[in-house]
Parts: sequence; structure tokens; C-alpha cells
Amino acid sequence: MAVHELSRADARRVAVRAQLLDSPRPNKLLDLVRHLTLLQIDPTAAIAPSAQLVAWSRLGSSYSPAALDAALADRTLLELRAMIRPSEDLALYRADMAKWEWCERGELPGWRTSNRDWVRANDACRRDILGRLGSSGPLPSRDLPDTCRLPWRSTGWTNNRNVSQLLEFMVLRGEVAIVGRRNGDRLWDLATRVYPDDPVVPADEALRIRNERRLRALGIARARGPECPAEPADVGEVGEPAVVEGVKGTWRVDPSLLGQPFSGRAALLSPFDRLIHDRKRMVELFEFDYQLEIYKPAAKRRWGYFALPILYGDRLVGKLDATADRTAGVLRVDTVHQDVAFNKTMTAAVNREIKDLAYGLELDLEVAG
Repeated sequence: MAVHELSRADARRVAVRAQLLDSPRPNKLLDLVRHLTLLQIDPTAAIAPSAQLVAWSRLGSSYSPAALDAALADRTLLELRAMIRPSEDLALYRADMAKWEWCERGELPGWRTSNRDWVRANDACRRDILGRLGSSGPLPSRDLPDTCRLPWRSTGWTNNRNVSQLLEFMVLRGEVAIVGRRNGDRLWDLATRVYPDDPVVPADEALRIRNERRLRALGIARARGPECPAEPADVGEVGEPAVVEGVKGTWRVDPSLLGQPFSGRAALLSPFDRLIHDRKRMVELFEFDYQLEIYKPAAKRRWGYFALPILYGDRLVGKLDATADRTAGVLRVDTVHQDVAFNKTMTAAVNREIKDLAYGLELDLEVAG
């Protein structure tokens, strides 16, 4: 198979088009999520929750946050491991759930073994949780019994959070699921009550389909990458090989996105947007300098607490430092950081997006200085 030779501009346009950030915009939420395969959940809402920002950046003023809430309520969309996915896609994960404790040789490699052993050591607590959910679910984690014999040890925030950690592993086992949220808290129930009863796709076929859909959504990606259980950034051997001028290594590209005319637009992106989520790919293809700075002291931030990357055409051209002050009823814009000098056309396009964001949030726009 011939290797496609792409310029950086070619690769960027493939990526932008694949993420539905070109022009014209899509117009239906469910079709959007099915194409993207997911909306990532993050609790930070300095402007708006990430899932809402990702949907709005594609759909624009036609998007209503109530549409996402309704799709989750009627289970057209489901939450799985901090990702919102189409409910029919759960069939692509059930085979892996069924064999979570085992690989083909009968044991798990590396750190997964210790996770499996911890769950086994706390099997009585796992059964207690299943029993409580069976009789009284849906419930938040604080209403579930902690009868763990072996505490969960971690150097991070999960240390000694036995029930919440056990629930995460029970999700991987296909035993429990998130059925909704109450005041921001996840509500848990038995997976048999939540997941659709669709035929399970065999594991090897499911992996191929997931890789194909991920490449369709990313446009261009590496064949191999670091292990990321929630949502990998690599795609295996699907698609076709490609090289990008000025970038080392070989990529996989969706050939259906090559050779098409490109019409770009301005867009304000969530820091967790899949166009930029893989920061290494972001630097390689877009040559964009960006970090999420919510964990930095204010004095050390270059762009702001929750700065939104700004896309214009096939380039990432700046960052928007803004905050939604819902008490005051305003979207407060502190700075528009320009990585390149904006001309009048770019400025007008970015300003339209900022005004549309304020409109979508039902806030007045307040621009500093």
C-alpha cells in the first residue's frame, strides 16, 4: 500500500474536517456524538462543562444544553468512564468487560494484576454493593456500604476512597453503570438496568470497529501510543499509512478525508477537545503552545485559568481567557491572546464566536478594558 505524503497543512485540514470543525456546521446533537464517538466529561465549569463546550463549538447557536440533558435522561446517550457515548456503542465494550479479569493466557499483565487482586480481596464489599443497588438503586456512592477488607492505597486523591474505586472497577467488569446525576453526584445502578440489551460484539471485531471509528473522528493518528484505558489516542492498523512533512514517524490516515476542498471557520475549543487532547499530536501538527493552567498559581499563568484555544481555519491562532460569572449574569472576557496577529477578518470571526458563546450561555458579554 502506498504511503500518503502530506504537508502539515494537509494533515491539519484532515484533523479539523474529521472533528467537524470546518464549515458548514453539523446540526444534530446525536449525529454529532455518533461521529465523534464521545464527549468527554470534566467537572470544571469556569465557562461551561467540557461536554457542552464541545457540542456548542460544532453546532453553534442551534445547540441547546437541554438537548444533551434529554439524551442522557432517555439513555440515547450513556456515561461510561467519564465519557458520554451513544448507547448502541456499549455493545463494543461488553466483551472486554466480560473478560476484564483475564487475558487469553489466563492472567493479566503488569499493574492490572494488582487491580484484579484488590477487587478479589474485597469481593464481599463488591457483593454488598450489588445487593444494595439491586434493592434500592439508583444511589450515590456515599449511600453504598464500605465493607472493604483491604483499603485502596494511592498517592493521589483516590487514596482510601474504597467504594468509589471499587465502583470504577465494577464498571470495567460490566456490573454497575452510571444512570444519571443528582446535584453533580453520579447515581449508580446495576448495569443490567442501564445498558441496552444489544448483541455483544466479539472482542477482536469490537477493537477493530472502535479503532475505525476513532480514526474517522480524528482523521489522522498514530498507530501506537501510550496505554489509555478510557479512550486511546492511537488507532492500530486501520486506515492507510501517511507521513507528514517535517514530522517524524508514520501516521494512519482516513483516506476518505484526503483530497477534499477545505472551508474553515473560527471556533473556540474546550481544553479537552479531541482536536487538541493529544498534546503531542497538537504540537506536531499544529505547532501550538498550550497548557491547561487551572493547577498553576495565578501569578504563573500565561493564558488564564481555563483558556480556550482558538481555531481559525486549519490553524490554532490564540487563546481566549474568559469566565462565566453566573451570579452577575455575564461572560467576562479578560484577554484574547493572539499567537499570530489577527487581521480584520479573523478578529471579526473570533468576536462573533465569543458573542455566540455568551448568547448560548444566556449571559451578557463583558469585555475588559
